[in-house]
Parts: sequence; structure tokens; C-alpha cells
Amino acid sequence: MRVGVLDVGSNSAHLQILELWPGERPRPITSVKHPTLLAEAISSSGHIHAPAVDRLVTAVRATARRAASENLDELIAFATSTVRDAANREAILARVAAETGVRLGHLSGRDEARLTFLAARDWYGWSAGPMLLMDIGGGSTELAYGEGEEPALAVSLPLGAGRLTRAYLPGDPPRGRDVRRLRRFVYERLGPITGEIRALPDPLRVVATSKTFKQLARLTGAPGNAAGPYARRVLSRGALRDWLPTLAKTDDRHRARLKGVAKTRAHQILAGAIVAEALMTTLGLECADVCPWALREGIAARRMRTIPALTVSRELDGLVQQFVPRRLRRLTATP
Repeated sequence: MRVGVLDVGSNSAHLQILELWPGERPRPITSVKHPTLLAEAISSSGHIHAPAVDRLVTAVRATARRAASENLDELIAFATSTVRDAANREAILARVAAETGVRLGHLSGRDEARLTFLAARDWYGWSAGPMLLMDIGGGSTELAYGEGEEPALAVSLPLGAGRLTRAYLPGDPPRGRDVRRLRRFVYERLGPITGEIRALPDPLRVVATSKTFKQLARLTGAPGNAAGPYARRVLSRGALRDWLPTLAKTDDRHRARLKGVAKTRAHQILAGAIVAEALMTTLGLECADVCPWALREGIAARRMRTIPALTVSRELDGLVQQFVPRRLRRLTATP
């Protein structure tokens, strides 16, 4: 089954095409991105400005054309928090549908946390044990904790790197007092939920997903893309803390030259680093494993669980039989 997962976020419309079969690892076929650049295009009233909506429509149209050329069985299309929380969301979704033929859905923040947790569980397996997940996006940050596929705790906070940059860091580079004000706000906002998480049993594995965490890990010395998806990548709180003064003092142009920092995300990498460091500090974490799978893979994983198995297991064929306990047969027997 060939499925396309289209994720429309604050930086890009990202289409990932995968082959899904029961019992198999999702097999990526291709991936394509087109810029949306919504993070800096939101008014004080919460509306996404018209030029940014134009970019969004253009990006979705381009990915839809690519999807049409890939002989997909299904397209799963959704928008994340930047569009979901926009004051003009319904008008945006209606325009996208009318001009591109793509009906964009939107997940709740809690469902984003749940599905990202599922992706990490599938990547690391049951040996990961009780697992804590952190994900920093453009508009929100998701946290989840649990021992199974379904987390016992899943929350979304309005602490996305793009959102915080727009609200707290207007300069390039930002003023020191603005950086300090943002750090205070993030620590205050995280206090209640991280206190709740710390009251839970300690996780066996701490996992970080999203582009922000991947870039911060690369910046602090983790292997690059050339090492492949199976190379272990770890983000250390100490190394991250050492980089914060540099990120705060440099402008976007110089940040974009740093190892691992993409030009399109250079403006918001400082806010992302502040949230990551605050999360790790308030949760008492020294390091986190950076998982290559995130929300898109979680959606694919959930969809794959609904595809019926195509064959009967040879090992169990002939062993499975209907079982009704003798006592139950007596109780249900016709008089």
C-alpha cells in the first residue's frame, strides 16, 4: 500500500511517501518539501497574513501535483499548530481545498504528542521500556510518557520555536534582556507539567524528536546525515548549555553557517535551544536520544495498524480454534 503523508507546518509543506505493509517496517520512497514560512507571518490578532497564505497554497499545490504522479493509494494531509491555531484557519483550509483539491485536516496537540510517541515506540521497540518523549515544533512543544504504544501522559504546550521567536526575540541578534525574559517565561510555563512528569516513575529511555532537536544535536557534535539513520545521536544538556551564549549573540546569517543549522531555521534556533535546555533542566535530564522518526511516521504507524494482514500465519495455522469454557457452554446451552 503506497501512502503519502503531507505535513503542513510553519516552515514547509513536507510530503513523505511510504510503502506500508503489515508486519513490515515502513519503507520510505521519496520526500519533497516546499516552503511555507508561516512562523514570522502571523499578526498580533492571530491571523496568518495574506502573502503567507499564498505561499501555503502554492506549497500544497506543488506537493499535491507530486502526490498525483506517485500512484498513491491514499493521501493523509494535515496541518500542525501554526495553521490549527490561526484565527483565520477555516478560511485558509477552505481556500486550500478549493485551489488544490487537498482537504487539510488538523490534529489536536495531544494527538500530535500521542502519534509522535507511537513513532518513537516503533523505532526503539519494547526494550525502550518506560519512555519520555520531547518534541519542539514551530508552534508548539509536545511531551509524552508511557510504557506501551499509548502514552499515559500526552500534552502540548504553546512553546514552539517560531511562536516564541516572534513573541519574544524581535532583534537580530536579540537583545540580552529579551533572551533573559524568554528564558524566565519558558521556565515558568514548564514548571507545572515537568513537576507532574517528575512524579512519575523514571523513564528507561528519554527521546527527542523534531528538526529542532536534530539540529541542536548536530550542532553539539552528533553525527550528520551521512552516518545514516541508525547512527546513535545524543543531545547533551551540558553541551547545549555551552552553545546558548553563542546562539544568543550571533545574528541569523552567522547562525546559518553553524554546523547542522538550516538557513530557514536559523532565526528560530535560539528559541528552540532555550526550550530544549529548559526541558532538560526542569526534568533533570543529562541527555536525550534523538529519534529519526516523528509525527509523520507516527501517522503512518497508526494507519498501518488498520491494514488487515494478507495471510494467515503458517506457525499458527491449525492451532487457533474457538474456545468456550465448559462451564460457559452449560450456562448458554438451550434447555
